[in-house]
Amino acid sequence: MPPFVEKILSLPLAAKLLLAVNLGSLIFALVMEYGFGLKPCILCLLQRIPYVVVAVLSLLAWIWTPYRRQSVVLLALCAVAYVAGMGLAVFHSGVELHWWTGTSGCAVQPLLGASADDLREALLQTVSPRCDQIAWTFLGLSMTNYNAALSLALALFSAAAAAKAAQHS
Repeated sequence: MPPFVEKILSLPLAAKLLLAVNLGSLIFALVMEYGFGLKPCILCLLQRIPYVVVAVLSLLAWIWTPYRRQSVVLLALCAVAYVAGMGLAVFHSGVELHWWTGTSGCAVQPLLGASADDLREALLQTVSPRCDQIAWTFLGLSMTNYNAALSLALALFSAAAAAKAAQHS
């Protein structure tokens, strides 16, 4: 293995990189939402959960010294979280491409009201993006597609870092 790969996969650098990538991904999602007005659907919001989980796990792996078995477990859990996130992103990609239907949370919510004014107010307050409508693409791929690829890469990185930490514990 080349020396730079050894260095990147070793603790604490691997944990710091995971933390930075996760915080960067979450910041990117928030900038797209609040800076550019791209409202997330329920599946988009759920795809953020693995990034929050891995941010916490990688922070713990970074600060928990000396780096022993607990670091291996934390990095392995990061890989598991990324695989779960990748599965969710692949599912969402299928919903976007109309290969299958989304969850009940993806559907447009019914409007309830006792009067026309109640319905009007509900319409003005309800802006629920649909999971099967792609809000933004870059080079023909949606954010969900990029998330699936990034989650796979980060799962492999986390697993490799866990394996390297296991060799040295």
